[in-house]
Amino acid sequence: MPSWGKLPFLINLTVKERRATFKAGPDSVSFIQNALTAAEDHPNILPVSFSTPEFKNDVDLFTVLTELGAIAASVASEIDDTRLAVGGEAMRERTQVYDYVKTAAKTTPGLKPVADQLAERFKKAGKRKKPAETGE
Repeated sequence: MPSWGKLPFLINLTVKERRATFKAGPDSVSFIQNALTAAEDHPNILPVSFSTPEFKNDVDLFTVLTELGAIAASVASEIDDTRLAVGGEAMRERTQVYDYVKTAAKTTPGLKPVADQLAERFKKAGKRKKPAETGE
C-alpha cells in the first residue's frame, strides 16, 4: 500500500474487524452530528471519562472522510469509464492491425508468425460460451 503522506492514520481492517465495527455510512452523518451537539450542549450528563473533544475530532474526521470517499468514488468511476472507452478503442484498432498483418503476411516474409500470434486472441474470443437462449 502506498504511503499517503498527509493521511498516515488510514488503516486496513480485517474482515473480522469490519464485521465487529458499527457501520456509519453517509446517512449516519446527521445522527452523529446531532449526538456531538448534544454532548457539547450538555456536558454535565456525560461521565468524566467521556472526551467530547476527542468525539468532536472523530466526528470531524468522519465528515471529511465521507466527503473524500464520495469524491474518490466519483473519480474511480470516471477512471473506470475512461479505461473502458480507451480499451474499446484500442480493441477496435487492434482489429485493424490484425487485418493488415493477416493480409501482409501472405506476401511479406516473417509476418506469418506475427499473424499466428495475433490470431490466438481471436481463437480464444471465439471459444467464449454464448448466453443460453431463453424461451421468451
